[in-house]
Amino acid sequence: MRRSTFLKAAAAGGLSLGGGLALPASARGGTRPLAQTTTKVADLTGPGLTTRFRMEATDLGIPARTPDGRLLFVFGDTFEGASVGAGWWRSPVGLWSGTTDLAAGVTWSGAVGGDAAQQFWAYEHDNPEFSTVLPSDVITIGGSMYLHAMVNKGLGTVVWTEIWRSDDSGATWVHTGAKFPSDLHGGMFQLFTWGLGNDGYVYVYSTGFQRDKPIILHRVPADRITDLAAYDPWGYRDGVWAWGNPPTPILEGSFGEMSLRPLDGKWVLTWFNAGDYRIDGIVMDTPTSNLYTAHRSTLIWGGAWGAEDDSHVAQLYGGYVIPGSTLDDLHLSVSQWNTGTGWPYRVMQFRVRGFWP
Repeated sequence: MRRSTFLKAAAAGGLSLGGGLALPASARGGTRPLAQTTTKVADLTGPGLTTRFRMEATDLGIPARTPDGRLLFVFGDTFEGASVGAGWWRSPVGLWSGTTDLAAGVTWSGAVGGDAAQQFWAYEHDNPEFSTVLPSDVITIGGSMYLHAMVNKGLGTVVWTEIWRSDDSGATWVHTGAKFPSDLHGGMFQLFTWGLGNDGYVYVYSTGFQRDKPIILHRVPADRITDLAAYDPWGYRDGVWAWGNPPTPILEGSFGEMSLRPLDGKWVLTWFNAGDYRIDGIVMDTPTSNLYTAHRSTLIWGGAWGAEDDSHVAQLYGGYVIPGSTLDDLHLSVSQWNTGTGWPYRVMQFRVRGFWP
């Protein structure tokens, strides 16, 4: 699938690849508490903002706290000029930030690789085996960072996924040897988001990269994150939900990019709701909570070009929780791509107040 095809339908007010599963009435939600407000804080990438790193066009911006205390944002397909396809193509790349006041907007302190943002590891794009490698999610465990990445042959066609590790706060990356088949669990083990619990487990929500599959759940001991055999599925069998059962969808819908994080004694899931053209969020007690009855709200709505405001964004996707957020003061990195013109293709920061009542 070509990259332009993947998001183009969003401009018309909806995006659902492959006729995704319908959300049950109890899950559709989408209403915002009266106290909830959304504001755009800043553009984070683009001309004049990331030009010095030779990356004017980029997306995703998956953030994590580094072991040395900074923020690392990991970006997907990145181009030197201000348009998709304009010059030097890399993915993934990363920028560091020392920002402590999120309300003032994230600013950049440097790029992985030096003056210019370098690709995390060497490979040629559009080679005979695959076209690009896209970041799925990044997590910090102790002194190491782990990046789950999807190897794609055309956007949405995942040939395998893999895990890379950095022991120097993102400056260099090595392959862990973890390589997962793309058809595992019916193709619902491609796009990851993960969070570290206080019980020694990493909880993994996963789905396909076609925006037409539900979410399934696994947990894995934090010290065995690269061992596929250690991933324990959560499933429903013989009238009981339990670990070790075959994985059962925990939420149906058309899911794009996701961000699962422990936050303020709860867990938060934010995601691009491709079927309803918006970014939604859920607050839950634990990753095994019933997601159909958990608190749910729409955080940012899709909109039309020329009719955007603080809470309506044309051709939006992503929606990752920025470290330093709280339940009442949630900051998200949100992507936008005008597939008709190739620009904007950028990452922005949004602030949601009152998400949790």
